Amino acid sequence: MKTFKALSLLLSYPTVDLQQAIPAIDAVLHAEGLLGPRRMHDLAPLLAMLRDQDIYDLQEGYVLLFDRSRTLSLNLFEHVHGESRDRGGAMVDLLTMYRAGGYDLSGAELPDHLPVLLEYLSTRPLAEAQAVLADAGPILVALAERLTRRAAPYAAVLDALATIASADPGAEAAQALLAEADDNPEDLAALDAVWAEAQVTFGPDPSAGCPASRDILARMDPGPAAPAQ
Repeated sequence: MKTFKALSLLLSYPTVDLQQAIPAIDAVLHAEGLLGPRRMHDLAPLLAMLRDQDIYDLQEGYVLLFDRSRTLSLNLFEHVHGESRDRGGAMVDLLTMYRAGGYDLSGAELPDHLPVLLEYLSTRPLAEAQAVLADAGPILVALAERLTRRAAPYAAVLDALATIASADPGAEAAQALLAEADDNPEDLAALDAVWAEAQVTFGPDPSAGCPASRDILARMDPGPAAPAQ
């Protein structure tokens, strides 16, 4: 469903082209109706923020929120494997799933980057997408709660994904993640200590860069919408 592609874009690094695509993203989300009126209402502040705020302020806020806080990382395996050897095996399994589904990474992000996963899920049947998201349910719940604590409009996206995944906020795994102390993105010394070990690159050549932002509108309209299941 194109809803997952739209949510992927909303969680991506802000660009001018993304700002210009917000009306199209909003239209897709309303047309497919997967999120329902309540979730669309909750998403409205994020859509308005991405559409109207100065692009440099948006980019600075995004980096501060997601790139300078391990507990808010959009790299999903960071929350369960950190830099352990297990993460490598999990990455390989994820890449195998992508390739089996005919999906090739086109940017420098890791396979477990949530916007990348959502891009892949937009090519799969809804039931399959829900099952994959359910596996990440505790992480989605934890991210939604942490973003809500910070009054970040991005919380609405994670909350919507947790709902689609039928994730249980009271589950032991979710509560264990939430028991971890939140990072302070302003504490640079602590940040350096957390990210002391360099991440292994499992995706394509990092020099390849992300897909051109001018392709956003084209990516939002690949063809007729898949029927909801």
